[in-house]
Amino acid sequence: MKVLHINQGKPKTIVINGKEVSTGIYKEPVTMPINVHPLGLEGDGQADLTVHGGIYQALYAYSVEHYTAWQSELAVDPLPPGTFGENLTVSGLLETDVCIGDVHRIGQIIVQVTSPRIPCFKLGHKLSRPDILKPFLQSGRSGYYLRVLQTGTISADCEIEIIQRHPSNITVRQLLGMHRLGEGDRTALETAIAIEALAPIVRAELVSKLAKI
Repeated sequence: MKVLHINQGKPKTIVINGKEVSTGIYKEPVTMPINVHPLGLEGDGQADLTVHGGIYQALYAYSVEHYTAWQSELAVDPLPPGTFGENLTVSGLLETDVCIGDVHRIGQIIVQVTSPRIPCFKLGHKLSRPDILKPFLQSGRSGYYLRVLQTGTISADCEIEIIQRHPSNITVRQLLGMHRLGEGDRTALETAIAIEALAPIVRAELVSKLAKI
């Protein structure tokens, strides 16, 4: 398990459907070691901070294993690193294995998994597929956000060490199902809500869902 690429980019203005919008989804690989602080990569940035960024979404990780499937489905080959707006293109850590609350060591930093990524319309624009959002979620290939527990420096090819598995064993894929795909029963929702590491914005939505069961 390792980081294959570290991708960075500051927000920029683009035009979508005739309207100017700011987005930080455009990332480019960096070749030098880079510092990581509580809000993410040094020199990186997000645009709409009401739904992106913050300590619970400091870094976004996406598995390189998903690239082959998307290249086929999008009929684009190859897709460059950072295509999905991820900061870390990783290998060997899929949503069906990684659990909410798991703690990983990457180089000098320690991070904790907080939630799946829920895409917005800007991903559809970048991929020239405005209809991709629903298939993206249904695929389960969401990637996941990380909170930075210990700052430091990382570089491409850093090994990823799982130093703590969360005892609840709610995988990123299972949480995605509860959050957006209508999956999960009351017990599963209650277990997920109780995970301290869960991003507050996601917890609030799960609490709302639980109240309706």
